[in-house]
Amino acid sequence: MRTRTLTRGPELTELGLGAAQLGNLARETSDTDAQGAVDAAWDSGVRYFDTAPHYGLGLSERRLGAALAGRPRAEYTVSTKVGRLLVPSPRTAHRQDDGGFAVPATHRRDWDFSRDGILRSLEGSLTRLGLDHVDVVYLHDPDDHWHEASTTGVDTLVELRDQGVVKAVGAGMNQAAMLAEFVRRSDVDLVMVAGRHTLLDRSALDELLPLAQERGVGVVAAAVYNSGLLAADRPPSDATYDYLPASRELIARAGALADVCERHGVTLPEAAIAYPLRHPAVVSVVLGARDARQSRTNAERLAARVPEALWAELANLGLVPEVPGAPSMPSVPGEGS
Repeated sequence: MRTRTLTRGPELTELGLGAAQLGNLARETSDTDAQGAVDAAWDSGVRYFDTAPHYGLGLSERRLGAALAGRPRAEYTVSTKVGRLLVPSPRTAHRQDDGGFAVPATHRRDWDFSRDGILRSLEGSLTRLGLDHVDVVYLHDPDDHWHEASTTGVDTLVELRDQGVVKAVGAGMNQAAMLAEFVRRSDVDLVMVAGRHTLLDRSALDELLPLAQERGVGVVAAAVYNSGLLAADRPPSDATYDYLPASRELIARAGALADVCERHGVTLPEAAIAYPLRHPAVVSVVLGARDARQSRTNAERLAARVPEALWAELANLGLVPEVPGAPSMPSVPGEGS
Protein backbone atom coordinates (compact mmCIF):
# COMPACT_ATOMS: atom_id res chain seq x y z
CA MET A 1 0.00 0.00 0.00
CA ARG A 2 1.25 3.46 -0.87
CA THR A 3 2.34 5.84 1.86
CA ARG A 4 2.45 9.62 2.09
CA THR A 5 5.00 11.51 4.12
CA LEU A 6 4.38 14.35 6.54
CA THR A 7 6.70 17.35 6.45
CA ARG A 8 7.55 16.38 10.03
CA GLY A 9 6.50 13.05 11.45
CA PRO A 10 5.91 9.46 10.34
CA GLU A 11 4.80 8.14 6.98
CA LEU A 12 1.15 7.18 6.85
CA THR A 13 -0.42 4.58 4.62
CA GLU A 14 -3.03 6.10 2.33
CA LEU A 15 -5.60 3.99 4.16
CA GLY A 16 -5.79 4.04 7.93
CA LEU A 17 -7.97 1.94 10.23
CA GLY A 18 -10.23 4.00 12.48
CA ALA A 19 -10.89 2.05 15.65
CA ALA A 20 -14.14 3.59 16.89
CA GLN A 21 -16.05 0.40 16.08
CA LEU A 22 -13.56 -1.52 18.21
CA GLY A 23 -14.99 0.52 21.09
CA ASN A 24 -18.53 -0.71 20.37
CA LEU A 25 -19.65 2.36 18.45
CA ALA A 26 -23.48 2.26 18.39
CA ARG A 27 -23.55 -1.50 19.01
CA GLU A 28 -21.41 -4.31 20.36
CA THR A 29 -18.44 -5.72 18.48
CA SER A 30 -16.98 -9.02 19.65
CA ASP A 31 -13.35 -9.43 20.64
CA THR A 32 -12.98 -11.89 17.77
CA ASP A 33 -14.35 -9.46 15.20
CA ALA A 34 -12.20 -6.64 16.55
CA GLN A 35 -9.09 -8.77 16.23
CA GLY A 36 -10.17 -9.82 12.75
CA ALA A 37 -10.63 -6.20 11.66
CA VAL A 38 -7.06 -5.34 12.65
CA ASP A 39 -5.59 -8.55 11.21
CA ALA A 40 -7.32 -8.09 7.86
CA ALA A 41 -6.30 -4.44 7.70
CA TRP A 42 -2.70 -5.43 8.37
CA ASP A 43 -2.81 -8.15 5.72
CA SER A 44 -4.12 -5.53 3.27
CA GLY A 45 -1.12 -3.30 3.92
CA VAL A 46 -2.62 -0.84 6.40
CA ARG A 47 0.00 0.44 8.83
CA TYR A 48 -1.80 3.44 10.30
CA PHE A 49 -4.22 2.87 13.18
CA ASP A 50 -6.23 5.61 14.92
CA THR A 51 -8.01 5.37 18.25
CA ALA A 52 -9.04 7.51 21.24
CA PRO A 53 -9.96 7.12 24.93
CA HIS A 54 -13.45 8.39 24.02
CA TYR A 55 -14.11 5.31 21.90
CA GLY A 56 -15.83 2.90 24.25
CA LEU A 57 -14.32 4.47 27.39
CA GLY A 58 -10.93 2.94 26.59
CA LEU A 59 -12.19 -0.31 25.06
CA SER A 60 -10.99 0.67 21.59
CA GLU A 61 -7.46 1.33 22.84
CA ARG A 62 -7.34 -1.94 24.76
CA ARG A 63 -8.55 -3.97 21.79
CA LEU A 64 -6.28 -2.22 19.31
CA GLY A 65 -3.27 -2.73 21.56
CA ALA A 66 -4.06 -6.40 21.99
CA ALA A 67 -4.54 -6.87 18.25
CA LEU A 68 -1.20 -5.21 17.43
CA ALA A 69 0.73 -7.00 20.16
CA GLY A 70 3.66 -8.97 18.79
CA ARG A 71 3.87 -7.02 15.53
CA PRO A 72 7.11 -5.13 14.85
CA ARG A 73 6.62 -1.74 16.50
CA ALA A 74 8.68 0.13 13.93
CA GLU A 75 6.39 -1.05 11.13
CA TYR A 76 3.18 0.72 12.14
CA THR A 77 1.91 4.12 13.24
CA VAL A 78 -0.61 4.64 16.04
CA SER A 79 -2.47 7.86 16.81
CA THR A 80 -4.63 8.56 19.81
CA LYS A 81 -6.28 11.66 21.20
CA VAL A 82 -6.38 13.82 24.30
CA GLY A 83 -8.92 16.22 25.76
CA ARG A 84 -11.40 13.78 27.29
CA LEU A 85 -9.92 12.43 30.50
CA LEU A 86 -11.41 9.11 31.64
CA VAL A 87 -12.31 9.26 35.34
CA PRO A 88 -13.57 6.16 37.21
CA SER A 89 -17.28 6.41 38.02
CA PRO A 90 -18.38 3.42 40.15
CA ARG A 91 -21.78 4.96 40.80
CA THR A 92 -22.73 4.77 37.10
CA ALA A 93 -21.09 1.43 36.28
CA HIS A 94 -24.47 -0.34 36.26
CA ARG A 95 -25.70 1.93 33.45
CA GLN A 96 -24.95 2.06 29.76
CA ASP A 97 -22.63 4.74 28.44
CA ASP A 98 -24.50 7.72 26.99
CA GLY A 99 -21.65 8.77 24.66
CA GLY A 100 -22.67 6.65 21.69
CA PHE A 101 -20.88 3.42 22.64
CA ALA A 102 -22.41 0.13 23.82
CA VAL A 103 -20.33 -0.22 26.99
CA PRO A 104 -21.00 0.10 30.72
CA ALA A 105 -20.55 3.61 32.08
CA THR A 106 -17.61 2.63 34.30
CA HIS A 107 -15.94 5.99 33.65
CA ARG A 108 -17.00 9.52 32.87
CA ARG A 109 -15.37 11.78 30.29
CA ASP A 110 -14.03 15.01 31.74
CA TRP A 111 -12.99 17.70 29.27
CA ASP A 112 -9.41 18.64 30.12
CA PHE A 113 -6.90 20.33 27.82
CA SER A 114 -4.59 21.34 30.66
CA ARG A 115 -1.00 20.16 30.71
CA ASP A 116 -1.68 17.79 33.58
CA GLY A 117 -4.84 16.49 31.95
CA ILE A 118 -3.07 15.80 28.66
CA LEU A 119 -0.16 14.03 30.35
CA ARG A 120 -2.51 11.90 32.44
CA SER A 121 -4.64 11.09 29.40
CA LEU A 122 -1.64 10.01 27.35
CA GLU A 123 -0.30 7.90 30.20
CA GLY A 124 -3.65 6.12 30.43
CA SER A 125 -3.71 5.55 26.68
CA LEU A 126 -0.25 3.98 26.73
CA THR A 127 -1.31 1.65 29.52
CA ARG A 128 -4.45 0.56 27.66
CA LEU A 129 -2.60 0.15 24.37
CA GLY A 130 0.27 -1.71 26.00
CA LEU A 131 2.78 0.50 24.17
CA ASP A 132 5.72 2.58 25.34
CA HIS A 133 4.87 5.34 22.87
CA VAL A 134 2.34 6.48 20.31
CA ASP A 135 3.39 8.24 17.13
CA VAL A 136 0.70 10.90 16.75
CA VAL A 137 -1.45 12.71 19.32
CA TYR A 138 -4.47 14.82 18.39
CA LEU A 139 -6.43 17.30 20.49
CA HIS A 140 -9.87 15.70 20.33
CA ASP A 141 -12.94 17.82 19.48
CA PRO A 142 -11.89 21.05 21.20
CA ASP A 143 -14.86 22.95 19.69
CA ASP A 144 -15.97 24.48 23.00
CA HIS A 145 -12.48 24.71 24.48
CA TRP A 146 -10.58 26.82 21.96
CA HIS A 147 -8.65 28.98 24.42
CA GLU A 148 -7.24 26.16 26.52
CA ALA A 149 -6.71 23.81 23.59
CA SER A 150 -4.95 26.41 21.44
CA THR A 151 -2.63 27.49 24.25
CA THR A 152 -1.91 24.96 26.99
CA GLY A 153 -3.10 22.05 24.87
CA VAL A 154 -0.97 22.72 21.82
CA ASP A 155 2.00 23.84 23.91
CA THR A 156 1.96 20.55 25.83
CA LEU A 157 1.81 18.47 22.66
CA VAL A 158 4.63 20.46 21.06
CA GLU A 159 6.69 19.94 24.21
CA LEU A 160 6.12 16.19 23.97
CA ARG A 161 7.09 16.22 20.30
CA ASP A 162 10.21 18.26 20.91
CA GLN A 163 11.22 15.84 23.67
CA GLY A 164 10.81 12.93 21.24
CA VAL A 165 7.93 11.40 23.20
CA VAL A 166 5.70 11.58 20.10
CA LYS A 167 6.54 12.16 16.44
CA ALA A 168 3.70 14.44 15.35
CA VAL A 169 0.89 16.45 16.92
CA GLY A 170 -2.31 18.06 15.78
CA ALA A 171 -6.07 18.29 16.28
CA GLY A 172 -9.03 16.20 15.14
CA MET A 173 -12.50 17.67 14.68
CA ASN A 174 -15.80 17.45 12.81
CA GLN A 175 -15.43 21.00 11.52
CA ALA A 176 -12.93 22.69 9.23
CA ALA A 177 -12.96 26.31 10.44
CA MET A 178 -11.31 25.77 13.81
CA LEU A 179 -8.82 23.32 12.33
CA ALA A 180 -7.79 26.07 9.94
CA GLU A 181 -7.16 28.29 12.98
CA PHE A 182 -4.92 25.62 14.51
CA VAL A 183 -2.96 25.43 11.26
CA ARG A 184 -2.71 29.20 11.03
CA ARG A 185 -1.72 29.90 14.63
CA SER A 186 -0.04 26.74 15.95
CA ASP A 187 2.97 24.55 15.25
CA VAL A 188 0.93 21.46 14.36
CA ASP A 189 2.09 18.73 12.00
CA LEU A 190 -1.27 17.39 10.86
CA VAL A 191 -4.99 17.64 11.42
CA MET A 192 -7.78 15.09 11.15
CA VAL A 193 -10.94 16.48 9.56
CA ALA A 194 -14.03 14.29 9.83
CA GLY A 195 -16.84 14.56 7.29
CA ARG A 196 -15.78 17.93 5.82
CA HIS A 197 -13.73 16.78 2.84
CA THR A 198 -16.15 14.43 1.13
CA LEU A 199 -18.18 14.15 -2.05
CA LEU A 200 -21.08 15.81 -0.23
CA ASP A 201 -19.35 18.28 2.08
CA ARG A 202 -16.41 20.19 0.63
CA SER A 203 -16.14 22.86 3.32
CA ALA A 204 -12.53 21.91 4.05
CA LEU A 205 -11.64 23.06 0.52
CA ASP A 206 -12.55 26.66 1.31
CA GLU A 207 -9.72 27.42 3.71
CA LEU A 208 -8.35 24.44 5.61
CA LEU A 209 -6.83 22.45 2.76
CA PRO A 210 -5.20 25.37 0.90
CA LEU A 211 -3.78 26.66 4.18
CA ALA A 212 -2.52 23.22 5.21
CA GLN A 213 -0.83 22.79 1.83
CA GLU A 214 0.78 26.22 2.13
CA ARG A 215 2.06 25.53 5.66
CA GLY A 216 3.17 21.93 5.01
CA VAL A 217 0.60 20.50 7.43
CA GLY A 218 -0.77 17.06 6.59
CA VAL A 219 -4.50 16.40 6.51
CA VAL A 220 -6.08 13.08 7.46
CA ALA A 221 -9.59 12.73 6.04
CA ALA A 222 -12.00 10.75 8.22
CA ALA A 223 -15.73 10.01 7.96
CA VAL A 224 -15.52 10.19 4.17
CA TYR A 225 -18.85 8.32 3.91
CA ASN A 226 -20.51 11.04 6.04
CA SER A 227 -21.49 8.30 8.50
CA GLY A 228 -23.34 6.15 5.97
CA LEU A 229 -24.85 8.02 3.04
CA LEU A 230 -21.86 7.33 0.77
CA ALA A 231 -21.13 3.84 2.08
CA ALA A 232 -23.37 1.89 -0.34
CA ASP A 233 -23.35 1.66 -4.12
CA ARG A 234 -26.83 3.21 -4.11
CA PRO A 235 -27.91 5.39 -1.17
CA PRO A 236 -30.80 3.72 0.70
CA SER A 237 -33.90 5.70 1.66
CA ASP A 238 -33.05 5.34 5.36
CA ALA A 239 -29.40 6.40 5.03
CA THR A 240 -27.73 8.49 7.71
CA TYR A 241 -25.72 11.66 7.22
CA ASP A 242 -23.46 12.83 10.05
CA TYR A 243 -25.17 10.29 12.31
CA LEU A 244 -28.69 11.64 11.70
CA PRO A 245 -31.34 10.58 9.15
CA ALA A 246 -30.36 11.98 5.75
CA SER A 247 -32.71 14.46 4.13
CA ARG A 248 -34.37 13.65 0.81
CA GLU A 249 -32.27 16.35 -0.82
CA LEU A 250 -29.04 14.75 0.36
CA ILE A 251 -30.19 11.28 -0.68
CA ALA A 252 -31.02 12.67 -4.13
CA ARG A 253 -27.57 14.28 -4.40
CA ALA A 254 -25.92 11.02 -3.41
CA GLY A 255 -28.05 9.21 -5.98
CA ALA A 256 -26.90 11.61 -8.70
CA LEU A 257 -23.30 10.95 -7.70
CA ALA A 258 -23.94 7.20 -7.85
CA ASP A 259 -25.39 7.56 -11.38
CA VAL A 260 -22.20 9.18 -12.64
CA CYS A 261 -20.04 6.63 -10.86
CA GLU A 262 -21.92 3.78 -12.49
CA ARG A 263 -21.35 5.27 -15.94
CA HIS A 264 -17.62 5.06 -15.30
CA GLY A 265 -17.56 1.60 -13.76
CA VAL A 266 -16.91 2.91 -10.25
CA THR A 267 -18.95 2.47 -7.08
CA LEU A 268 -19.99 5.41 -4.93
CA PRO A 269 -17.88 4.25 -1.94
CA GLU A 270 -14.82 3.83 -4.19
CA ALA A 271 -15.21 7.42 -5.38
CA ALA A 272 -15.81 8.59 -1.80
CA ILE A 273 -12.41 7.19 -0.77
CA ALA A 274 -10.55 8.37 -3.87
CA TYR A 275 -11.85 11.93 -3.81
CA PRO A 276 -10.11 13.17 -0.61
CA LEU A 277 -6.79 11.68 -1.70
CA ARG A 278 -6.80 13.84 -4.82
CA HIS A 279 -5.81 16.89 -2.78
CA PRO A 280 -2.04 17.18 -2.29
CA ALA A 281 -2.43 18.15 1.38
CA VAL A 282 -4.19 14.88 2.26
CA VAL A 283 -1.89 12.18 3.61
CA SER A 284 -4.38 9.45 4.55
CA VAL A 285 -8.05 8.45 4.58
CA VAL A 286 -9.15 6.77 7.81
CA LEU A 287 -12.02 4.28 7.59
CA GLY A 288 -13.63 2.33 10.38
CA ALA A 289 -14.14 -1.43 10.32
CA ARG A 290 -16.02 -3.73 12.67
CA ASP A 291 -14.69 -7.05 11.36
CA ALA A 292 -12.32 -8.62 8.84
CA ARG A 293 -14.79 -8.37 5.97
CA GLN A 294 -15.15 -4.62 6.37
CA SER A 295 -11.38 -4.15 6.53
CA ARG A 296 -10.91 -6.11 3.33
CA THR A 297 -13.69 -4.14 1.65
CA ASN A 298 -12.03 -0.87 2.63
CA ALA A 299 -8.75 -1.95 1.06
CA GLU A 300 -10.45 -3.19 -2.11
CA ARG A 301 -12.26 0.12 -2.50
CA LEU A 302 -9.03 2.05 -2.06
CA ALA A 303 -7.37 -0.08 -4.76
CA ALA A 304 -10.11 0.52 -7.33
CA ARG A 305 -9.04 2.48 -10.40
CA VAL A 306 -11.03 5.69 -10.69
CA PRO A 307 -10.71 7.33 -14.14
CA GLU A 308 -10.11 11.04 -14.57
CA ALA A 309 -13.21 11.15 -16.76
CA LEU A 310 -15.35 10.57 -13.68
CA TRP A 311 -14.03 13.67 -11.94
CA ALA A 312 -14.39 15.68 -15.14
CA GLU A 313 -18.05 14.71 -15.51
CA LEU A 314 -18.82 15.41 -11.86
CA ALA A 315 -17.28 18.86 -12.24
CA ASN A 316 -19.10 19.54 -15.52
CA LEU A 317 -22.41 18.64 -13.91
CA GLY A 318 -21.69 20.87 -10.93
CA LEU A 319 -21.90 17.93 -8.53
CA VAL A 320 -18.34 18.00 -7.23
CA PRO A 321 -15.80 20.74 -7.97
CA GLU A 322 -12.40 19.78 -9.26
CA VAL A 323 -9.73 19.67 -6.56
CA PRO A 324 -6.99 22.28 -7.00
CA GLY A 325 -3.65 20.60 -7.52
CA ALA A 326 -5.18 17.19 -8.22
CA PRO A 327 -3.12 14.91 -10.48
CA SER A 328 -3.94 15.02 -14.15
CA MET A 329 -3.63 11.27 -14.50
CA PRO A 330 -5.54 8.61 -12.56
CA SER A 331 -3.81 7.07 -9.61
CA VAL A 332 -2.91 3.44 -10.31
CA PRO A 333 -2.51 1.07 -7.35
CA GLY A 334 1.01 -0.23 -6.86
CA GLU A 335 2.86 2.64 -8.50
CA GLY A 336 5.33 4.51 -6.36
CA SER A 337 5.08 5.20 -2.67
